Amino acid sequence: MRIVSEQHLRELYGKVSPRALQKQLGELEQHSINFLSLSPFATLSTYSSNGEVDCSPRGGTAGFARIINPTRIAIADARGNNRLDSLTNIVQTGRVGCLFMIPGVDETLRINGTAHLSIDPEDLRLSSGDKNPAKSVIIIDIEDVYLHCAKSMMRAKLWHSESIQNRDVLPSMGRMIADQVGDVRDVESNSEMIKRYREQM
Repeated sequence: MRIVSEQHLRELYGKVSPRALQKQLGELEQHSINFLSLSPFATLSTYSSNGEVDCSPRGGTAGFARIINPTRIAIADARGNNRLDSLTNIVQTGRVGCLFMIPGVDETLRINGTAHLSIDPEDLRLSSGDKNPAKSVIIIDIEDVYLHCAKSMMRAKLWHSESIQNRDVLPSMGRMIADQVGDVRDVESNSEMIKRYREQM
């Protein structure tokens, strides 16, 4: 049986707790500011004008998401593969959802809002010290910000040492993609790929 209505969904799950609603804020405050300053990683969710969704990783040194004011943050777009899925979606629909993480901390920080891309020199200075400075900066105007409970991370044991897999559990990225697309040429090893990435970062 498929759930096709919110009423059916609520009948199955019950009412939301008042605290879960109360924690949803419209701007950054002491604890969310502190969380962002410690976070080196986030996922960025976007969708296109056709409703196609995308979620991509974003990362840097802790505090890579810069706080402009209590309702605005900026993420310099670090060099990637030039697919530009997230950036294209932002241009088309201007809405994003972010999930910020801190290694070792099971709670996460969720930020939803509107977004645009900036090439203003003042914004581009956010990455001026990087080896490969950003060509654009994602400016996010916050609509919702709230801490998310630890249960999913606790279930996953994401930060536990026993959860860490040796990289050799999978073939190299080059090998996997070559197999997926039927490329019969020689592919770079994992160590070669990491060396190339480090030169490009």
